[in-house]
Amino acid sequence: MNPDPDVTPFGAWPSPISAATLVSGAIGISETCVDGEDIWWAEARPDEGGRTAVMRARDGQIEEITPADAYVRTLVHEYGGGAWWVQSGSLFYVDVSDQRLRKLEPGTEPVFLTAGPESERSLRYADGRATPDGRWFICVRECHGSGAEAANELVAVATDGSHEVDVMWSEADFVSSPRVSPDGSLIVWLSWDHPNMPWDATTLHVHDLDGASLGAAVVTIGNGTESWVEPGWAPDGRLFACSDRDEWWNLYEIDLANGTPTPVVAGSFEIATPSWVFGMQRWAPTDVGMAAVAGLATGDELILDGRTIALADTSISSMHPVPGGVVYAGSGFGHESQVVRLDATQHGVGREVVRAGRELPVEPGYLIAPEAISYPTGADGAAIAHGLYYPPTNPDHVGPEDERPPLLVLAHGGPTGQARRQLQLGILYWTSRGIAVVDVDYRGSTGYGRTYRRALDAQWGIADVEDCVGAARYLADRGDVDGDRLMIRGGSAGGFTVLSALAHHDVFAVGASRYGVADLEALATDTHKFESRYLDTLIGPWPAAKETYDERSPVHHVDQFDAPMIVLQGDEDAIVPPNQSELIVDALKKKGVPVSYLLFEGEQHGFRKSENVIRALEAELAFFGEMLGFLPADDLPAIEIIR
Repeated sequence: MNPDPDVTPFGAWPSPISAATLVSGAIGISETCVDGEDIWWAEARPDEGGRTAVMRARDGQIEEITPADAYVRTLVHEYGGGAWWVQSGSLFYVDVSDQRLRKLEPGTEPVFLTAGPESERSLRYADGRATPDGRWFICVRECHGSGAEAANELVAVATDGSHEVDVMWSEADFVSSPRVSPDGSLIVWLSWDHPNMPWDATTLHVHDLDGASLGAAVVTIGNGTESWVEPGWAPDGRLFACSDRDEWWNLYEIDLANGTPTPVVAGSFEIATPSWVFGMQRWAPTDVGMAAVAGLATGDELILDGRTIALADTSISSMHPVPGGVVYAGSGFGHESQVVRLDATQHGVGREVVRAGRELPVEPGYLIAPEAISYPTGADGAAIAHGLYYPPTNPDHVGPEDERPPLLVLAHGGPTGQARRQLQLGILYWTSRGIAVVDVDYRGSTGYGRTYRRALDAQWGIADVEDCVGAARYLADRGDVDGDRLMIRGGSAGGFTVLSALAHHDVFAVGASRYGVADLEALATDTHKFESRYLDTLIGPWPAAKETYDERSPVHHVDQFDAPMIVLQGDEDAIVPPNQSELIVDALKKKGVPVSYLLFEGEQHGFRKSENVIRALEAELAFFGEMLGFLPADDLPAIEIIR
């Protein structure tokens, strides 16, 4: 810390963390795989148009295995995940351009395993595993045809390039997580039906398997009130899966003789996370016992053979066994995503970084481990909500003693999700400029058990909004922030929370909505299959609950909007189409409320291209500064503000 920092107004602190810093040289590591002694992972690159490449580490050497023009991404459920897998040196992957499944032997050209569909990207594949003999790749297929709704199926794809695809099972609205036993004799998978989401209620199926032929049912578990996720096999053929049947997503071993689940790693913590994307895995059997991630309010910890081990990685995902330990994708408050190998012994673990992220473009003095806060909320103050508070932090600047900083309240997406427990330069962008940030885990967030997650049922647009308002008031009352300079930002479901907060409360002076929901009826009737019945739980069944949809939709309350707003949207978004953002922008224009609208060409649900990430963040800073009267030290591009 500079012993004599400059006294500078909050919001005007010069900062080395530019918007370009967020993406320049950045890599996003989200999925790993182990194949013998080789370690593989997926690497997202904003500098290359957001494309994802598959990498391999062998004998200390790292190389990109996919072709230079490959963009590994599946569009199943629109959110994707699980777009690739490796077995016996063969890489199976889906390219975003056509959604066809390929097989690649390193050093050769990819071979198409599926035929081209009749219409563009209408056959999509995800979340697969090869049979032990390598003859079949069993995965999820999503078929978009002339029908009103896509079909989701469990299929077996021949790996010989013949384009043979056999439908194995299609008796539910959704399927996921097909996992073949080590000897190839059994297969486990998950299914669920509308209106459930995979975190509401799923069924776990185990069947006999002969090659690509599905045999008799061995075990079926699911009572309609519990969520089974992340099934998988130990090398000795034992079956494990996570369930929230006892409040928390803990790990169970399932008796294949009678289907009885027995807790293996259990406690008041979440091992699993909500299945927005395929391929999630937060447990792995090791040579010295079971390894599992314990998700806590302060971040992830590792449980190994009953011992709790604190690591530098406070956010752990995609865990797989490797000889002598585990491999995972890990992030912390002091480092971005890395591929990490832990060598486990009876006495402890050794941590090795297989693939480091970029060298951090920021000095340690800017880094923050946030304060985990809990505070009263709700109409009567009887409920409790949670969040992560990041104070303004800059080693060279402090604010005036008689001034409190502005506060930016972040509403995460989902809404079934949570604030990330890891370094986010997108948050430090604000704190290093003298702006406080609170990342809210409103009711409905994960990480606090099933009861807290279900507390948003029928309350979306009410409880989440109360909790964001409550976080702002709590920090203002505590004296941390300026109660007259409160900002709120959110994307997708978080954007809906932003709009609802601005429509129904007078707490926030300005807001930013990224691809946020403005009209719930339009969302219920014009979104993709995966979320098409999501609102049945969050709002009520459509169309029976139409009055509630209208009442909760911010677009029907534009007469109550007085706070300026910036709205950002991708023009190819199939989850929240552009018309959602345009409805609210047009309404604000008519009322004369200051509004700025940025439409990003070629972007879907979320911004992946580096130039758009930069433009969006700089526009928000410029807009907030203009509306709240602070002058950022940055040389920001001009934005159009319609008043």
